This record gives sequence, structure tokens and C-alpha cells, in this order.
Amino acid sequence: MSVMTTALRDSLKNLRLSGMLETLDARLTQAQKGELGHLDFLQVLCQGEITRRESVALEPRLRRAKFEQQATLECFDFNASPKLPAAQIRDHAALRWLHSGESVILFGPVGVWKTHVAQALGHQAVRQGANARFAKTSRILAELAGGHADRTWDKRMRELIRPDLLILDDVAMRQLHPSQADDLYELVSERQGRSLIITSNRAPSDWYALFPNPVVAESLLDRLINASHQIIMNCPGYRPNTSDRRDPPTSRRPPDATPSCPRSLLRHKLPPPALGLTW
Repeated sequence: MSVMTTALRDSLKNLRLSGMLETLDARLTQAQKGELGHLDFLQVLCQGEITRRESVALEPRLRRAKFEQQATLECFDFNASPKLPAAQIRDHAALRWLHSGESVILFGPVGVWKTHVAQALGHQAVRQGANARFAKTSRILAELAGGHADRTWDKRMRELIRPDLLILDDVAMRQLHPSQADDLYELVSERQGRSLIITSNRAPSDWYALFPNPVVAESLLDRLINASHQIIMNCPGYRPNTSDRRDPPTSRRPPDATPSCPRSLLRHKLPPPALGLTW
């Protein structure tokens, strides 16, 4: 190893650019062979360090998001049904709605992978630098109810307001108690200007009957629907078709289940959206 190479390694360590050391020898070999010019050599090293840092920052954001599974749009079969709104889903993957503080409502029958698409859009947001949180709506309402009991409601609400994107899965599954309706109203109101992704088996127009107080229902839905994009996933379910009823139940995919994705996709960064996102 030459004195110059040793000095370069020491300089990179002092500048806290040790990640460049992983590819330094290979890049030096390319440069010596004439495959990389001076500027190309520096650019490749810097880009490698940027990619490494983004990957390191991505992992904790994914953990904080609490996704059920690391669903991505790369793992989604857009050809599964001609009725699938593929173009609309791909358009929303650009995240312009998130940049504008708008929301997305995915609704349709059981088994059409609404949860997968919701988590995939959330995964896309995390990969572009946003903080996200995924949860079943019933769990969120239970957490807020617990906050009323132990006087931590304000703290729990702040934690739900904080993420750039909150994903509420399975909204409007059943009749709401008055306290649940009030908590949901407060959550949507406090997150005004911050994006939500909502999945539901019911169209938003059918949510009114689930609220005990029609005034609360009208106010909540007015705030939500006027600032949201609605994606109707009214297509055949994605659960495997099988005529062999002897298969064990565990071999069948549950409603809105998520397929497994290669681990390599978790570190893959898509091109930035057209409008750009900064957090």
C-alpha cells in the first residue's frame, strides 16, 4: 500500500467517511486502469457514501413505521386483474399528495390487497425520507381509550400527530362508540395538513351510519374527504384459487395479506418524485 493511499485512508477516517473505504481499493484499481477519470473517481466514491448513509438512516425509519410486513410496489402484481386501478396506484407512488399534505383512501371488498398497497405507499414515503406509522384503526382507538384511563391521552395523541404519514388500516369496520368517534374526529382534525392513508371495506359514503353523532360524522368526513384522493379497488380478490379443499388453512392467504418481498428491495431507493420531498 502506497504512502499516498495510506494518507487518503487516514483522511477519510478523520472526516468520518469510513464508508468510502469499503470500495476504495476497487475504485483505485479502476482509476489506475483508466476506467475512471479524476472527477469520476471522486463522484463514484461520494455517491457510494451517500447511498450507504441513506441505507443506514432507512432501517430505523422502517422500524418506527411498524409495518406488518415490508410490502413494496415492486412486489405487487399489477396484472392480477384488469379492473385494478394500476395507473392510479402508480401515480400515487410519486407521492405528490404527501408533499401537499393530502390523504389517500383505499376502499373495496375483502382480499384485494388494500393493506399491501397502503403499506407499499408508506414504504415508498419512508424510502424518500418521510417518517410513517402504520396501525390497525382498532388498535389506535384502543390506545387513545387507554389514554383517557391513565391520563396520557394528550401524549398518545401527540405521538400519532407527529409522523409525516399515518396509515390507518381497516377504518369503519364496525359501529363506533361515542368516545371512539370523538377520538377519531380529534385525530383527523389534529392531523389536518398532514397526510393519512386509510383502508376500508366500505366506501366513505357508507361511514356515516357508523357514527352515533351525525354532526361528528359530517364534520369528520368533510375534513377528510375534501383533502383526499380516493382509490376504488373493486376487483376480484387476490387470494389463491384452489380446488383442493384438503389444503390446510395456513396455506391460504388471508384477506389483504402481503406477499413476501426480497430483502434487497428494502435497501433499494426509487428515483425521487417529480415535485421532490424534503423533511
